[in-house]
Amino acid sequence: MEKNMGSQDKNIRLIVGAILLVIGFFSSFWLSIIGVILIATSLMGFCPAYVPFKINTNKDKK
Repeated sequence: MEKNMGSQDKNIRLIVGAILLVIGFFSSFWLSIIGVILIATSLMGFCPAYVPFKINTNKDKK
């Protein structure tokens, strides 16, 4: 699994995921699930939805 997310992308997902997790805790279970998915992809640095579209926001050179 090659990382396909840059640092800005990961930070945005982490913040939005945390917000959705907290909102979902008080209102809707589904918002919590989406929040957990966003946080997990942020921590892994890999988004499976980017693969079919060949999106790569990771600017790190190997």
